[in-house]
Amino acid sequence: MIPDSTSTHHSIQKPTIQIQVQTADFSQDHCYQELAKTPYCGAVVIFVGLVRDHPELALQALELEHYPGMTEQALLNIANEAQQRFDLKNIKIIHRVGILKPQQQIVLVGVAAGHRGSAFAGAEFIMDYLKTRAPIWKKQHDNDGARWVEAKSSDSVQQQRWCR
Repeated sequence: MIPDSTSTHHSIQKPTIQIQVQTADFSQDHCYQELAKTPYCGAVVIFVGLVRDHPELALQALELEHYPGMTEQALLNIANEAQQRFDLKNIKIIHRVGILKPQQQIVLVGVAAGHRGSAFAGAEFIMDYLKTRAPIWKKQHDNDGARWVEAKSSDSVQQQRWCR
């Protein structure tokens, strides 16, 4: 049966944004399955960041701390801006806190959009802004002890390119 083109029924799908800050690990597959069910979705992009192994530093762990409530709000603000700029239909951000070992997952940014260009740009935008705006602090534990990790100027450069 061919749909009636004279129908005036239209459904409006409100964008979905999910923000989680947690100590537990996450399933990339579960996140993908949720995002792929998004109505009007033609593309899903998922980025997962890992604790980088620094053999020269003998990295033992990365400790992540955050400001509860403020962190979630900052991530929500970033997601809202990305949704508006790139017409994202669904956004999922998971950021882990606590003590993580090398090669463990730290962050997931997942987006669903109508087209791949919007999905790729939206995910990259979120990650660039997350690195510079979210109140999350890292303490590196290695053979020399523990020390706070300074913000990298390269993260600010990446974020600034979206301001043009």
